[in-house]
Amino acid sequence: MHFTPTSSSWLNLVERFFGELTADVVREGSFQSTRELVRAIEFYLADRNKDPKKYVWRASGLKILEKIRRAREALADCKSYFCVIKGHDTSEAAPQTGEV
Repeated sequence: MHFTPTSSSWLNLVERFFGELTADVVREGSFQSTRELVRAIEFYLADRNKDPKKYVWRASGLKILEKIRRAREALADCKSYFCVIKGHDTSEAAPQTGEV
């Protein structure tokens, strides 16, 4: 069973899938050709899809949107703080020299 907190991204599920695919198929074998690797992946997917697991979001859309709003505010505060420390004015355009 896998638990993804509401503060986490759905992308974690995608990363987990590719991690399992890598561990179960790609690292397990030695492949003579790309075609052989593709067949091994297709076999893995067919076998995995025999017993699919539905993912159900546990958080409401409003809770997720509220967390996104708070995260954006926190990031904006961090950006302003970073610019003050570095001596940059946040109202100006980014430096043309590539400096941060």
